[in-house]
Amino acid sequence: MSGLLALLDDVAALAKVAAASLDDIAGAAAKAGSKTAGVVIDDAAVTPKYVDGFAANRELPIIGRIALGSIRNKLVFLLPAALALNAFLPQAITPLLMLGGCYLCFEGAEKIYHVFAPQRDAEVAADFDVKDPAHLEQEKIAGAIKSDFILSAEIMTIALAAIPESALWIEAATLALVGVMITVGVYGAVALIVKMDDIGLYMARKARLSLTRALGRGLVLGMPKLMWLLANIGTAAMLWVGGSILLHGAEVLGFGAAAHLIHEIAVGSSQALGQAEAAVEWAVTAFIDGIFGLGWGLLLIPVVTKVIGPIWAKITGKAKAAH
Repeated sequence: MSGLLALLDDVAALAKVAAASLDDIAGAAAKAGSKTAGVVIDDAAVTPKYVDGFAANRELPIIGRIALGSIRNKLVFLLPAALALNAFLPQAITPLLMLGGCYLCFEGAEKIYHVFAPQRDAEVAADFDVKDPAHLEQEKIAGAIKSDFILSAEIMTIALAAIPESALWIEAATLALVGVMITVGVYGAVALIVKMDDIGLYMARKARLSLTRALGRGLVLGMPKLMWLLANIGTAAMLWVGGSILLHGAEVLGFGAAAHLIHEIAVGSSQALGQAEAAVEWAVTAFIDGIFGLGWGLLLIPVVTKVIGPIWAKITGKAKAAH
């Protein structure tokens, strides 16, 4: 009996340790997830464009396949890579983050650039050629999963940097939880957004109350404006997140003059207003980070399109395929 009681006592102690570990994982996941907010906003904002032009009955299957690809990106490829880098080559994490920041700045700046100088070349026209719908769907899904890989890499790396140093399995479990929660949240929101016009149409036609029918019509009419707003929020988030990553990375590498100057400007602006100082400081910092990201992205456009792009096309063989 004494042996059984000792065993039960050990089990109870292990259960307490496990519960504490689960609390640690949940807390760390919540903290790490909040650090990725900018990238998550961008991810949610840019994903709806991948179902644009498809039949309504194909929208949710496409989003589902992209979501599965995103989970695979995070758990199968990025989670082990992030843990390995953190364990064996932690000094590479900041440069890799900055590389991802460059990508975000380039993407955001390119979108703004093409508003004022839209492309008219044959390659862009070919991208909009519907061709075979099934083939186009496969291409869209593959392209979305590739874009998701970059954003997921940023999310996982930022999350890893926010996790307090702990046992390897706790870090792995926390990263996995962050990856799953963010993927479910992002693609659940995307699914709701792309079906909102269908929901509104159903309400407008089938609802019994006039107020509900009016709300349905409002949803149908408002969705294009919401999609436009999301696209612009996504672009702004790309520039803000990319710029902040580059400035913070430079500070970590010993080049912190720009980050310190921005901090001083933000603090000075918040103190000058004398109210809502924390919010003002954050807004000024985010705005300047975004301006920096836009400037850096515009500088990258000729480098990517004239140098990196042609080299990559030759390596992958896409140049031959285009001819």
